[in-house]
Amino acid sequence: MTTAAALAGAIALTGCGSSDSGDGAGLSVGSAYMPQPVSDSMAAGFLVITNKGAAGDVLTRVTSEVSGEVTVHKTVGQTMEEAERLDIPAHGELVLQSGGDHLMFEQLKRKPREGEKVSVQLHFAKTSPITVEMPVKSATYNPKTGH
Repeated sequence: MTTAAALAGAIALTGCGSSDSGDGAGLSVGSAYMPQPVSDSMAAGFLVITNKGAAGDVLTRVTSEVSGEVTVHKTVGQTMEEAERLDIPAHGELVLQSGGDHLMFEQLKRKPREGEKVSVQLHFAKTSPITVEMPVKSATYNPKTGH
């Protein structure tokens, strides 16, 4: 992992739908947010990874300076289970959302507050890591209404 690759990913994310970053990877991240945690030790995170490339990729690991561990959870029926990896199909999306697959920030080093941003690094099987600045929203934030 290079700092330049992480920086390029962060810059590409700030473009809000602008042209591709030029690295040919085809992955972009949007709709990222963390509801302000109600617990001192755990938080959830949500985002959408879009793959415009012709080949699939895999989200293999997530890290963040705000927590000791970030795990990816799959929702199967009405239960959650930790997933080692999640597929990102070619010309498709991996959607991490409330009530579905999501990130769990465990062993929080500090409790993020509404209005802050949490830095998250997404690691993939093929693509260089992407750093996302995830805004902390209210505990009751609904992305569909923006409130």
